[in-house]
Amino acid sequence: MITNTQIGDAMTIKLSDVLPPEPEFQQGIRRAPVRELKLSKHEIKLALKNALRYIPESLHETLAPEFYNELMTYGRIYGYRYRPHGNIKAKPIDEYEGKTLEGKAFQLMIDNNLDFDVALYPYELVTYGETGQVVQNWMQYQLTKKYLQVMTDEQTLVMASGHPVGLFKSNKRAPRVIITNAMMVGMFDDQEHWAKAIAMGVANYGQMTAGGWMYIGPQGIVHGTFNTILNAGRLKLGVPADGDLAGHMFVSSGLGGMSGAQGKAAKIAKAVGLIAEVDLSRIETRLEQGWIDEYSDDAKTVFEMAKKAMDAKQPRSIAYYGNVVDLLEYAVDNDIHIELLSDQTSCHVPYDGGYCPQGMTFEERTKMLATDHEGFKREVDKSLRHHYELIKALVAKGTYFFDYGNSFMKAVYDAGAKDIAKNGVDESEGFIFPSYVEDIMGPMLFDYGYGPFRWVCLSGKHEDLIKTDHAAMECIDPNRRGQDRDNYIWIRDAEENQLVVGSQARILYQDALGRLKIALKFNDMVRNGEIGPVMLGRDHHDTGGTDSPFRETSNIKDGSNIMADMATHCFAGNAARGMSLIALHNGGGVGIGKSINGGFGMVLDGSDRVDEILKSAMPWDTMVGVSRRNWARNEHSIETTIEYNKQFADTNHITIPYIASDDLIDSIVDKDENCGC
Repeated sequence: MITNTQIGDAMTIKLSDVLPPEPEFQQGIRRAPVRELKLSKHEIKLALKNALRYIPESLHETLAPEFYNELMTYGRIYGYRYRPHGNIKAKPIDEYEGKTLEGKAFQLMIDNNLDFDVALYPYELVTYGETGQVVQNWMQYQLTKKYLQVMTDEQTLVMASGHPVGLFKSNKRAPRVIITNAMMVGMFDDQEHWAKAIAMGVANYGQMTAGGWMYIGPQGIVHGTFNTILNAGRLKLGVPADGDLAGHMFVSSGLGGMSGAQGKAAKIAKAVGLIAEVDLSRIETRLEQGWIDEYSDDAKTVFEMAKKAMDAKQPRSIAYYGNVVDLLEYAVDNDIHIELLSDQTSCHVPYDGGYCPQGMTFEERTKMLATDHEGFKREVDKSLRHHYELIKALVAKGTYFFDYGNSFMKAVYDAGAKDIAKNGVDESEGFIFPSYVEDIMGPMLFDYGYGPFRWVCLSGKHEDLIKTDHAAMECIDPNRRGQDRDNYIWIRDAEENQLVVGSQARILYQDALGRLKIALKFNDMVRNGEIGPVMLGRDHHDTGGTDSPFRETSNIKDGSNIMADMATHCFAGNAARGMSLIALHNGGGVGIGKSINGGFGMVLDGSDRVDEILKSAMPWDTMVGVSRRNWARNEHSIETTIEYNKQFADTNHITIPYIASDDLIDSIVDKDENCGC
């Protein structure tokens, strides 16, 4: 029998046998709600054994009851004792210990994700989206940091659902870190099995940029929301291509769980944003940031505030402290016209705290989650159905409603409102209201290759960020397309809009060649000593990288929207081309079993090696999506692919679909009485 002494002696990278001090919790920091625990006695024992795998045997007698208490109290083992005291902030890269620039960069990114100013529930390692975690527990955090500190440029760290599997020999062109999160086997790929797996400490919901260590604070979703509502105005409100939303109103809900970006985005688009939120602390945070201008808990008052700002064509961000269902009910009852309507609560986990039912305060919601989970589910379903009825009433009066990809419509369907499905039976043909991708982001941005390209200035110097903003502007021709003009204005005004929360980071929607041009420019600036090193990445709601039938690939209409080939190929292709970090996640922003997404991180060190990686990897990461959208017969993607094939005829070639005549197909199928349709 192998002893724990032998096991400890066989490892040089491990947690200390010195017991850390008891945890201290700062008052006023948001805490995750108690998670539902449905483990058998056998599974509870497994959860304890699994957590103690990280701990030297000499500490087991002390920590086993402590971990058991955490599990039974919170529904998870977080290992609070192993959390560093105080706030965790991203430091300048030079202050991190490590043998490689990449190892230091990843430590910085991890810490940024857990900053009190950035993370949704920092003590529970939840960065955003109600359940999106950096890793599962604080033992994994500490051990991962140790691995990153000793990793060389000929090693790769393997991360499996938050667990650092270990360092393995590779080469200088290989990824330094490979991450997977919650990759459930198909038969078990559902919420129930995932909830058990995470409680037992074997799964992690990375969301994507949380578990892929690329979250840059709420500005990441600000740009996407800005693009969405601006183009919604052009599509539905007659706003000209070069116009803005001055005098128009956008109503939504959620100022925390899925980022809190909506009010800020509305204001940048010159609209009046009216956002409902049940958690006062989230409103107060956004007020302190300047992302919300004012708030009230009275529906009549907030609509009066909005009308005053609309009449003056004054950009304004207003929070309603209350439930969005109450706000919409007031609008229906008082015949108030809402032009643009959405929702950005965390409806991928409606029964785990992502949705607060009507008639319940935030505090009552939190208590009921812990004491009566089944009753809470019933209240959520009831509220969702009523929420849906109110939306239908508003749409009948001219409101344009779209799902922002938070799984709201799927949650409504699951709550029993089957008529939200287009066919009235199941989700296979989508829902009666569009996803933001179907109508807006897909045809107007993703099909061309535009998506949420982002970077972090690892020096921590704000002046480096300003330099990169200016360099990015130089790489954009605002006269090429309307999308380029919007993105030019976005980056031009980024500093004025004060988007930075946490690390010195920026997001900028760009297409494949735009991303490459900017990336090469940045690497050259690093090489010349103009700026310090830079970390590149992107979000998951992008052209390529994410297969999600209710979100990113909702405008894929050839039947392949249920396939995850693209995300998998994106992940593997980025590995083959040498991205610094690659990640593959189950779930994304829509929930377990509903998407697969592949992400990346790329550290720019000014080397020729990085230039060569960028030249092959950056276009691939985007064009893998454009090629898939082109094969689905999306017109703008076909146009983009044709141009790409011409421009890169010597090195690349993408298959383009021939288009079958609808009349021909109809004439064959419709006249056949025996087709069984």
